[in-house]
Amino acid sequence: MVAKVPAGRVATYGQIASALGRCGPRQVGTALAHVPAALEIPWQRIVNSKGEISARREGGPSAEQGVRLQAEGVVFNKHGRIDLQRFGWTREEILWALESESFLGDWDELES
Repeated sequence: MVAKVPAGRVATYGQIASALGRCGPRQVGTALAHVPAALEIPWQRIVNSKGEISARREGGPSAEQGVRLQAEGVVFNKHGRIDLQRFGWTREEILWALESESFLGDWDELES
């Protein structure tokens, strides 16, 4: 699900959890913290419900996450928040991504 969030956009831990329907926001955060770097999952695109980079176990937000998001064109306000109305992945876009995967999966099976 996280891999579907497009560059320059963000989703919240809660949105991902809700879309998956099997976990809560904290479980999403824990899962992302354990993803091997070799998988190249765009973890930086997941933020908290306030549009902020969440604090890490080490304390404070991840500077790397902010740099990666800014490189994708995401803008932070003076309080360190992302405007979720502007950069947030909408519920409709999430549902479309889920439905298109299902459709494309069926299409691939027909092609075989």
